[in-house]
Amino acid sequence: MKNRLKILRAERDWTQADLADKLEVSRQTINAIEKGKYDPSLPLAFKVARLFELTIEQVFEEETTHEE
Repeated sequence: MKNRLKILRAERDWTQADLADKLEVSRQTINAIEKGKYDPSLPLAFKVARLFELTIEQVFEEETTHEE
């Protein structure tokens, strides 16, 4: 899943550790989400969206595959 987490975090001058603390998850979780290696649970996605005062869709975007 694509996401804007790294951009949103950088706009606020937060480290991965800062964001992890605010979301009560590990820094490794933030790193994995930012790299697209881990999709957050729905409750965590809501928590992220609320923290940045955005909708889930404004933070996360489903990756679509184009069939030709």
